[in-house]
Amino acid sequence: MVLEEKMITNGEPDEEEEEEEEEEEEDLLDPLESMRQKCEEAEHCVHTRGRLEDCETRVGSRSSTEEDCTEELFDFLHARDHCVSHKLFHSVK
Repeated sequence: MVLEEKMITNGEPDEEEEEEEEEEEEDLLDPLESMRQKCEEAEHCVHTRGRLEDCETRVGSRSSTEEDCTEELFDFLHARDHCVSHKLFHSVK
């Protein structure tokens, strides 16, 4: 009987406690993700995203090609991250 009580108090958390913790975690928003979305709408990022999408369309339309869109992807990610870096650190406490 005492062993069972210790297992209950020291064992796994109740299902209700787990659900409350999950709900609290869902409410948190990552400022990095929201900044990335805003920066993707900036003029330079729109331009580099357009080049990436053009490349993906071109590569996807061919049955066999050695071309990939790595350079265009890196250009887009660089432009987006450059924009984010200027905005994000102003909001960090």
